[in-house]
Amino acid sequence: EFLNMGGYAFYVWLAYGVTFGSLIILIITSIRQKKLVLRQIGAKVRREERLKKHNIP
Repeated sequence: EFLNMGGYAFYVWLAYGVTFGSLIILIITSIRQKKLVLRQIGAKVRREERLKKHNIP
């Protein structure tokens, strides 16, 4: 009876599925975006260090 949810099981479990699926997608895209930003920051820092090393303003 619990899994049937009084005849509304399809809608209830679909709502749970969509919610958890959305959260998983959000977490994955956030992690990917963070990695991208950190790579860009690292590249910028290396570029600035290289310019300082060669005394280029």
